Amino acid sequence: MRMSYREAVRAALHEALVADPRVFLMGEDVGRYGGSYAVSKGFYDEFGPERIRDAPLSELGFVGAGVGAALGGLRPVVEVMTVNFSLLALDQIVNMAAVYRHMSGGQFSVPVVIRMATGAGRQLGAQHSHSLENWYAHVPGLRVVAPATVADARGMLPAALAEPDPVVIFEHVGLYNVEEEVGDWACDLTHAAVRRPGSDVSIVTYGGSLPKALAAAATLASGGIDAEVLDLRVLRPLDREAIAASVRRTHRVVVVDEGWKTGSLAGEVVAGLAEECLYDLDAAPRRVCSAEVPIPYAKHLEDAALPSVDGIVAAVREVCGA
Repeated sequence: MRMSYREAVRAALHEALVADPRVFLMGEDVGRYGGSYAVSKGFYDEFGPERIRDAPLSELGFVGAGVGAALGGLRPVVEVMTVNFSLLALDQIVNMAAVYRHMSGGQFSVPVVIRMATGAGRQLGAQHSHSLENWYAHVPGLRVVAPATVADARGMLPAALAEPDPVVIFEHVGLYNVEEEVGDWACDLTHAAVRRPGSDVSIVTYGGSLPKALAAAATLASGGIDAEVLDLRVLRPLDREAIAASVRRTHRVVVVDEGWKTGSLAGEVVAGLAEECLYDLDAAPRRVCSAEVPIPYAKHLEDAALPSVDGIVAAVREVCGA
C-alpha cells in the first residue's frame, strides 16, 4: 500500500482510537481544524469532543493534563504543534512524566505519548524550526523516537501506546508529504535500522536528515564510494550496538544531525564510538550539523543553515580521502 507520512500517522491514530476507548488525542487545533498538519482531519466529527480535545494555547497546561490522565489510567496522545513550543511544557515532561516511576519506587507509570513536529525547511522562522530532540534524549525516564520512514510513522505510534512509560515522538515537518510503499510496518522502539548497506563509510543519521543521507549515498556511489546509511530511529536509548557494528564494517563514519553541533546528538554518537570502537576507525569521525544560528526565515539562508546533500558528500569524501 502506498501512503504518505501524514496518512501513516493518521492511520495509526485512527486505529488506536477505534481499538482502545482509553486513547484520546489532545492539543492545539487537533479538533475542528483537523490538526496543524492535517493529521487529525475528520476525527472530531467521528469521535467527538471527549476524545478529540482542542486545548488552549498553554503547552504547560495541556501536557500536564495529559500526564495526569495517564496517571489516572488513560492513554493520552498529546500533540504539541512544534518542538519549540514544547519548551513551555518542559517541567511537566522532564520533572513530572519522566520521574514518576523512579520517585514512586515503581508504583506509578505515566503511559503518555507526546507527539511533536520538529525541524526546518518550510520557512517557518526561528521559533518554529529548531531540532531539539537531543534535549529530550538527555533525560532518563523518557523514550525518544524519530520515525524517518512512512512505515515507522505507521508503526511507532502503536508501539509507543503499548509502553508503560512516556514516549516522545518527533515527526519532521519535511516528511509529512513523503510517500512510500508500506508493507510490514510493525516495529519496536529499540533498534536502529540499516537503510542502505555499504562497505566504505557509515553515514549515521535520523529523522528528516535520512532522505538527504540516502541521496548523498547515491551520489557517492557514482564516484566509487560505497556508503552505508544507518537510521538511528530511537534516540533514547541509542542502539549503540548497531552503531558500533556499522562502523566496524566500514571503519569510517559521518554523523548527520539537524541539531546544532555544540552539545548535539551527533556528538554523543561520536563519543560513544570513541569509547567503544576507537581502534576500528581508519579516519577521524565527521559531523554534519546545522549552522550555529537561529534558523533563518529567508529560503536561501534557511537552506544554507541546514545540513545538505552536498555537505554530506563533501564530509564523506574528506573522511575517505577522496
